[in-house]
Amino acid sequence: MSPIKYLLFDCDNTLVLSEDLAFAGCAHLANELLAAHHIPHRYTGPTLQHEFVGMGFKGQLAQLQQKFQFSLPSHVEQAYIDRELAVICENLAKECEPCEGVLSVLEGIAAQGQLGMAIVSSSAMPRVVAGIRKAGMERFFPADKRFSAATSLDPPSSKPDPTIYRFACERVGCAVGEAVAIEDSRSGATAATRAGIPLLGYVGPYFAEGGRAKQDEMARVLREECGALAVMYHWEEFEEKMAEVVRAVEAANAAAVEGDTSAVDDGPLGDEEAGKGPAMDEGKVWTGQRGARDSAMSATA
Repeated sequence: MSPIKYLLFDCDNTLVLSEDLAFAGCAHLANELLAAHHIPHRYTGPTLQHEFVGMGFKGQLAQLQQKFQFSLPSHVEQAYIDRELAVICENLAKECEPCEGVLSVLEGIAAQGQLGMAIVSSSAMPRVVAGIRKAGMERFFPADKRFSAATSLDPPSSKPDPTIYRFACERVGCAVGEAVAIEDSRSGATAATRAGIPLLGYVGPYFAEGGRAKQDEMARVLREECGALAVMYHWEEFEEKMAEVVRAVEAANAAAVEGDTSAVDDGPLGDEEAGKGPAMDEGKVWTGQRGARDSAMSATA
């Protein structure tokens, strides 16, 4: 029996091609803020995306204030967040498309009925819904299987904080070691590994940004820096790469039972996230991302 019970999908540029549409609107608002504070730097959609990919607008605002050393009153910040959400939802409702090949994968998973599916996003819930509705995948993710760091949590958060992943696992009734997160960005992947969740990377949309070289660069980041157990370049690779993840988790669990590895999450941790969210299920044997990868390599050597 597979140790994996749930697939936790990032939304933006993992399920739907939304990042270009979103960052164009975000860049306009970011530049408006910078101009208001007499800061000469300006962003385009692509340059903002390069710097903040995988991060919701609330997180982007926090980073911009830190980087350029200005501060916004809470009511002004909220006004910008509300404006951003309205613009992005309108754009997504008109133009959002699914990532190439993902619909057939979702249909196959649903038909087999062996794995649960949920969305775990940094984006506000209205944005998530606008994107998946236009892309034709709302039927795969009912309302109780959609989780937003910006909307579902109190207080709101953003990846790489792992709280939204732990929250999602708790709500769907799945231990962190029984789920697989599918992520395309450093911040999202880091959130998953900090939560103790096995990671499957996806780099398909990076081809439009910089060809195969950009895909290879991000695949390396996801594997070496974020602990991905496998990386997909296209959704048609899902079954093959998912099998690699399952083998890695099985090998890690077996090694932990034998006492060869420590049953704690040894993924990267940041001080700012330490202690946030519900605790990991310590009764579930899981060695963390590096342990799983190392165990899988030794098992197949």
